[in-house]
Amino acid sequence: MKKLSGRKILLVGVTLFSMFFGAGNLIFPPYLGYLAGDKAVLAFSGFALTAVVFPVLGVTAVAKTGGLDHLCQKVHPGFALLFSFAVYLCIGPMLAIPRTAGTSYAMFSFLTDRLGEGSLFGVSIQFLVSFVFSLLFFIAAGIVAKRPEKLKDRLGKRLTPVLILLIIILFAAGLIHSSLPVSEASGAYAEGAFGTGFVEGYNTMDTLAAMVFGIVIALNIKDLGVEDNASVAKETIRGGVIAGLFLAFIYGMLTFLGTRSGSLVEGAQNGTEILTALAGGFFGSTGSVILAAIYFIACFNVCVGLISSCSKFFAEKLPVLSFDVWRWVITAWSFGISIMGLNTILAISTPILSIIYPVAMVVIVLNLIPLKVFESPLLHKIAVAAALLYGIYTVV
Repeated sequence: MKKLSGRKILLVGVTLFSMFFGAGNLIFPPYLGYLAGDKAVLAFSGFALTAVVFPVLGVTAVAKTGGLDHLCQKVHPGFALLFSFAVYLCIGPMLAIPRTAGTSYAMFSFLTDRLGEGSLFGVSIQFLVSFVFSLLFFIAAGIVAKRPEKLKDRLGKRLTPVLILLIIILFAAGLIHSSLPVSEASGAYAEGAFGTGFVEGYNTMDTLAAMVFGIVIALNIKDLGVEDNASVAKETIRGGVIAGLFLAFIYGMLTFLGTRSGSLVEGAQNGTEILTALAGGFFGSTGSVILAAIYFIACFNVCVGLISSCSKFFAEKLPVLSFDVWRWVITAWSFGISIMGLNTILAISTPILSIIYPVAMVVIVLNLIPLKVFESPLLHKIAVAAALLYGIYTVV
């Protein structure tokens, strides 16, 4: 049984954090702080359960059982395989990957808006610029994703420390301006701060991401010299806990910033508006550059992690294509969706996510409770059926 050194397991945890922390993770906490106001601590407690604790439990469950497709084996092998494909498709090329380029591109509007609304050869200049940006974004992500076992070096060592530093700079500016007033809780947060925060954390979808990323994290651990499966599982769990601590730390800073934003922006509709107002208020025009860099790195990290994870999964389950071919198929597909628009694909994939998310939470809990009764295949079937019905009910 080999155990990674503190430095190496920290690198694994930071790498996993970087794969979790995308644009959505940036948006939700400041908006929670903005709306929860003086009840932000209570709201954040609920948020942390579904946005931090459950993802860590997801990593633990996948490591313990040996893979996402093993989580639902007690229900039925066919269902386990179908559920695995649904999770990988929805959290990957059907939704999250295509969205990364568009979200990061939107944060460069302080530059692209200067190009105006003209056209070139009958094609909108704005469309051409977004096309080139997305093309280069996905080519770069596809190249970096080529060596999944090296993501700890490319994401964990290089990009993620810059991302964390930029967020800390933004937070430090918030501390300097801590005299900004904290508003009273509004909307649903005024009625039930904890419960509303709990649901908001559910929307990050990181519990599903935890199921997807385990396969790549295991490769990075093996690349560090850990060979036997039991040790890999143990180190994966340790890395998941470290990633969770980083998530909680960054989420806490962003929530704090949100509580101080009420006097800078009125009627904000999302976290992006809040962070834009704060960055501008703290740093002037330089704030737009800082925020664009934060969004770009966060989106790029998630994009690379998802391309690697999904390609590895499909290469194992559908070996008619190699990992490298799947990598470029998924990259090209995601680029095409990002250019054609996400509305249609969102209309299809979002309801599917709403249906499978309760199932994911249930199977994680069932596989982690160390009691003999929870190993019953019948109990797994009943619990998953109930979760499916609940998910369908929330959609219809």
